Amino acid sequence: MKIKNFAMLAGAAAILAACHHHSTSISEPTDLNDQRVFFAFNSSEISDAARENLLGQSMYLKSHEDVKVQIAGNCDERGSTEYNLALGARRANAAKAVLVKDGVDAKRVSTISYGKERPLVQGSGENAWKWNRNATTTVK
Repeated sequence: MKIKNFAMLAGAAAILAACHHHSTSISEPTDLNDQRVFFAFNSSEISDAARENLLGQSMYLKSHEDVKVQIAGNCDERGSTEYNLALGARRANAAKAVLVKDGVDAKRVSTISYGKERPLVQGSGENAWKWNRNATTTVK
């Protein structure tokens, strides 16, 4: 009896996990210009929200096979120019990796790093910095 109950619980857990997996809000954008994904401080790790955005971009790219994009990695003002150029490159490449893993031809996605040289929001403090830690996609 205990084994049967365990099997039923395991089955229910699997169904719930499958439902959760499909409840994401991935949608194809109408335009790829200025699509942005954001990063935590000193990180190039793709968050769940960033992954959903990038998978939407991937949908767009797969349905518009003539489109090529550039992903620009950006940082907040903290840190040296050299450090931020390297971090921006890691961010752009991490975003590109999601697209490529989802089936977009790597030749259609170029990357560049602007480091801290092109802030989206002027100013100091987390209210500005959180917007400047991004990877921005533009159509080429």
